[in-house]
Amino acid sequence: MANCTFCGKAFRHSGKMYVQKSGKIMYFCSMKCEKNLLKLKRKPFKQKWVTKKKKEAKKTKQ
Repeated sequence: MANCTFCGKAFRHSGKMYVQKSGKIMYFCSMKCEKNLLKLKRKPFKQKWVTKKKKEAKKTKQ
């Protein structure tokens, strides 16, 4: 099971895998996350909705 590179949300069957020219693999759960990171070049820790999802993901793992 992969986690989204931007927001940290875990997903199983949906989403995209993006491979950069350097060979780094990035997983995205939605187009929103993909666009924010690649096109708009936003930092995940500055987005309020991302920090909420990461906190929820930590709680479910425990």
